[in-house]
Amino acid sequence: MCAQASPSEQEQLIEKLEIFKIRGRDKRGRKILRIIGKYFPARTLSVDVVKKYLEDKIFPKLGKKQFSVLYVHTDVERSENFPGISALRSIYEAIPVNVKENLEAVYFVHPGLQSRLFLATFGRLLLGGGLYGKLRYVNRLDLLWEHVRRNEIEIPDFVYDHDEELEYRPMMDYGLESDHPRVYGAPAVDSPVSMYSMRCIS
Repeated sequence: MCAQASPSEQEQLIEKLEIFKIRGRDKRGRKILRIIGKYFPARTLSVDVVKKYLEDKIFPKLGKKQFSVLYVHTDVERSENFPGISALRSIYEAIPVNVKENLEAVYFVHPGLQSRLFLATFGRLLLGGGLYGKLRYVNRLDLLWEHVRRNEIEIPDFVYDHDEELEYRPMMDYGLESDHPRVYGAPAVDSPVSMYSMRCIS
């Protein structure tokens, strides 16, 4: 990540964008730390500022009780929102041991093919076996509500829009997107081989 503003300005930006927000509870009554990936300005924030913000503003609010993380990956662009492997590793290593131990589940909403492949390759290296094992992919919001109290969590409109789009274009879940106009409005399928082209979804 490349810092283009002072530390105080970066902290203010994190607050303004509400990238990290503790709000709501899961079905087991645990607090939820919501993270919106699309809001993360990777080119603007420095690793040290992010770590300090989490240490000062987020971890104390979690207390000593178990909690869950809700990470929304919808519309994330690698060039804009991905801080890099070394940055992610540095942030993870700075998380206190007690916080890691209290984390019970990470709900990863709208993962896409590219992020699945990335985590399958680097997940254990970045997160360690313990945290990697707590990762739960959530392809649809309806599946999320099986684990999270819907009326207690705020989800941006663009996430609902993407979720609706996936209902009409289900192959996007697997990195396959139709090139055929009939797919969107009719159930007929001419040729599953010729109709789809590979496309990585970040």
